Amino acid sequence: MSKRDWKPRTHLIHDGVRRSQYGEVSEALFLTQGFVYESAEAAEARFVSQGEDEFIYARYGNPTTRMFEDRMAAIEGCEDAFATASGMAAVAGALMSVLKAGDHLVSSRALFGSCLYIVSEVLPKFGVETTLVDGTDPEAWKAAIRPGTKAVFLESISNPTLEVIDLKAVCDIAHAVGALVVVDNAMCTPIYTYAKKAGADLVIYSTTKHVDGQGRCLGGIIAGDRELIRGPVETYIKHTGGAISPFNAWVQLKSLETLDLRVRQQAATALALCEAVDGHPALASVRYPTYRSHPQHDLAVSQAEAAGTVITVDLRGGKEAAFRFLNALEVFTISNNFADAKSIATHPCTTTHKNVPVEKRPELGLTDGLVRLSMGLEDPEDIITDVRAALDAV
Repeated sequence: MSKRDWKPRTHLIHDGVRRSQYGEVSEALFLTQGFVYESAEAAEARFVSQGEDEFIYARYGNPTTRMFEDRMAAIEGCEDAFATASGMAAVAGALMSVLKAGDHLVSSRALFGSCLYIVSEVLPKFGVETTLVDGTDPEAWKAAIRPGTKAVFLESISNPTLEVIDLKAVCDIAHAVGALVVVDNAMCTPIYTYAKKAGADLVIYSTTKHVDGQGRCLGGIIAGDRELIRGPVETYIKHTGGAISPFNAWVQLKSLETLDLRVRQQAATALALCEAVDGHPALASVRYPTYRSHPQHDLAVSQAEAAGTVITVDLRGGKEAAFRFLNALEVFTISNNFADAKSIATHPCTTTHKNVPVEKRPELGLTDGLVRLSMGLEDPEDIITDVRAALDAV
């Protein structure tokens, strides 16, 4: 059986293994800052030409980190990957490594708060012109992308409003003028990814989310063609210090072994919860991309079999109703993360997106009644019972 014939779950367990001379079964954790050389000549040679299994400094690379990068690249269908200290280090590193003063970036406007800050505040400080568009409208992308546009950036499924972008259409429009497509795929998950197949050049994950999946470690990954990853991306990150800790890489490498099982269960729970609470009088809407009531349902199901592990509910009565709902939950934990083994509830307008100006929130789909619900690994019946009871309390 060829390795090319392996299913994703098999890749998640076996890809990228580098065994030491001891032949360990579980991947080794190399906690070291630097590496030694047999001679001065050997040190010189390694700095001139670094081999596949040769390392210089942990900020540049590490055997444990490399296993994690290889495995993430394999499941994304990319040639290579570079691991970063966090998801936002991956977003900033990917964009800063391919853009310079005078370049033009087009981005969807519905973004996670920190991503929006990078695009609208940080990049313009360094002379990058940015244009924000309604990512759900292919015509808006066509109008904004012009000859000379250097890159486009988007979230395949937006956080927290769960807008879905026609990724193949955006890639075609961008590539027609030679622009790179950079995709934040965190909400989509590595299990339901379609980014590389659609034509994305760089695919980003906050591995803090589904990959770790248990609320322990920060991490991020940038995956793509080797020329980009080992060229501008690696060069930028290794010199600016955004590389992942080997310990965090090891924790998340081991988490990959159960990623498929966890995400599929959480996605099934998300759909079941939508079915269970849709139509409740306390709700103005319930949203999950592959659920039938989502305005982009047909596009979502054409791109993936499921749409991650998060749903949103919009409560009638705004912030007061949302807070009453949140405070009535017992199984769900109130926090600002998602994709944990524990079910998590978040009120974006007062936490993750509190810095978005009030007047801009409607165009992003942010309402005072919006609550993001991230499915955990508790029994689905308990999750459904908890949400129903909290809605009844509203």
